[in-house]
Amino acid sequence: MEKRVVFHNKVLPYVLVAPQIIITLVFFIWPAFMALYQSVQQEDAFGLSTVFVGVENFKYIFTDPIYLNSIKVTMVFSLSVAAIAMSLSLLLAVMADRAIRGATAYKTFIIWPYAVAPVVAAVMWYFLFNPTVGMISFFLKAVGVDWNFTLKGGQAMLLVIIAAAWREMSYNFLFFLAGLQAIPKPFIEAAAIDGASPSKRFWTISLPLLSPTVFFLIVMNIVYAFFDTFGIIHAITEGGPSEATNIMVFKIYHDSFEALDLGGSAAQSVILMFFVICLTVVQFRYIERKVHY
Repeated sequence: MEKRVVFHNKVLPYVLVAPQIIITLVFFIWPAFMALYQSVQQEDAFGLSTVFVGVENFKYIFTDPIYLNSIKVTMVFSLSVAAIAMSLSLLLAVMADRAIRGATAYKTFIIWPYAVAPVVAAVMWYFLFNPTVGMISFFLKAVGVDWNFTLKGGQAMLLVIIAAAWREMSYNFLFFLAGLQAIPKPFIEAAAIDGASPSKRFWTISLPLLSPTVFFLIVMNIVYAFFDTFGIIHAITEGGPSEATNIMVFKIYHDSFEALDLGGSAAQSVILMFFVICLTVVQFRYIERKVHY
């Protein structure tokens, strides 16, 4: 017999959901609406005069080579961060899932980086790879690598990818480890009795059963790379050198708060929002088909 909760007071359900609705309206719906409104306006730097310009802001954006370059940089950056963070965290989770001595300390050390703020993580990696005083840059130069990420765009991109992936690995590790520990052990034991090697057991049993976790983390890592890595880019490279690390979210900040182009930055935020929504829909539409629940 199915039991259902019945509210005799018709107002109570609305009161219970009111806090979440208010938060959604204030922090999501209202900012999105204001971005749409400002994207068709041209404002002065002080917001004293506003002129309706229609789609002119969007036309200018898509003819701006710097913005087109930021789209390419964002794609390379986000895909690289997601791939590195997920693959390494899955490897660490598989190792942690085994019964080894010191497993608790091992898991604790891997989880710690997630407690570090993005800006703090960025500053740490900045000093490690600093061309003048960095410890790692010293060893790189000792083996003949001409390291200077402040001048070379490829090295700057590599550094911000490493910093962003390092911080996200702990988040992925928690979910991968929980997913591995939820897999019924008789499945693994039966495959071992049949003579399957550890790698064979992983690819044929563990990974397919982890597919819901993998799908969830793909979506979360892409969203993280698009939005939450702003602090890392700002602290390490500020979009440079020569726009090599100028991702879309950082360009929105630059055009809004430094160039004071309020209409253009609002149009960029609308495009970024639309782009992420489309990417998420594609992921749910096509990638989810391969997920086994």
